[in-house]
Amino acid sequence: MPAPKNLRPLTSLRFVAALWVVLFSFWPHLDTTLAPLLVEKGYLGVDLFFVLSGFILCHVYLERFGAGQFSYRAFIRARLARIYPLHLATLLAVMALGLAAGAAGIAISHNVLNWQSFIPNLLMIHAWGFTHEAGWNHPSWSISAEWFAYLTFPAYAFGAWRLRKRPLLAVLLAANFLVALHLLFPLWAGFSLTQATYHWGALRIVPCFAYGCALYLAYRQGPLRRPLAGTVLAVVLVLLSAGWLGSDTLTVLSCGSLIVALASLSDRHIPLLSSKPSVWLGEISYAIYMCCAPWLMVSTNLVARLTGDADKQFNLLIWLGIIIGLIVVSALAHHLIERPARQFLRR
Repeated sequence: MPAPKNLRPLTSLRFVAALWVVLFSFWPHLDTTLAPLLVEKGYLGVDLFFVLSGFILCHVYLERFGAGQFSYRAFIRARLARIYPLHLATLLAVMALGLAAGAAGIAISHNVLNWQSFIPNLLMIHAWGFTHEAGWNHPSWSISAEWFAYLTFPAYAFGAWRLRKRPLLAVLLAANFLVALHLLFPLWAGFSLTQATYHWGALRIVPCFAYGCALYLAYRQGPLRRPLAGTVLAVVLVLLSAGWLGSDTLTVLSCGSLIVALASLSDRHIPLLSSKPSVWLGEISYAIYMCCAPWLMVSTNLVARLTGDADKQFNLLIWLGIIIGLIVVSALAHHLIERPARQFLRR
């Protein structure tokens, strides 16, 4: 069976999603009173990742699943090699940073070294309800949620394969499931599903992942006839829903339309999205996401000591320098840890 088409614009989209999360996390350290709603909704970059994950995994594995050529063992091994080495490295890095900060008398959150949640973090089950406090490399809760989706992927693939000839029905079912869960979850939990992290994070990925799988069925029937116009419309929908209406549910649904539109683009439509720099940034996006919290802790404390700014709110140039530093650190983590470890484990 031939290898699936490499959807380079979607690789570039991963960087956009990671950058959205970074802006959300780093914005409080910018010396400004301006707080755009679009930035405040940056936590939805995680949901964009979740939808994209379902889409891409179906793109890669659905045909061989339907043909009876899917190996669950090989799939899990490949997924584990993809996410675990950097997760372990950042977990140990946060441990080292936390211990060093304590020895140096630097105040940090008591949750950073939350030893009760260490084993769940180590096993990537800390978003499954096995811990009651955030700790360590907090953004890794979403990796725990991804791991849950990987382990249950055959169930998604089975449903997608059964509905492969009825993609519209699949998208409608998945979208309605997502909307219903977003509406019902707060009535039970007391907070929105898009705020679920270490607590119910594994549930947060379920409707997004299913939505991504369903959207792939629509794309599988054939790319959009006017992908450039579709991309522009999808971007407008995302900006309106996140930056103006402030609706989490509509934003996640709009992100799905953006994924289908970008997947339909050819290299000639928007060459920038298929360029080597854009694709490279997409490839290191996982490292950017995983290094975000440790780098934020290190850089803001270091810069605060150098500048004497106890409030840790910096001018624009320093703030941009911190973000550029994150990209540099993430590139090193990607090329020195993530890629070599993944290649080694796959061999």
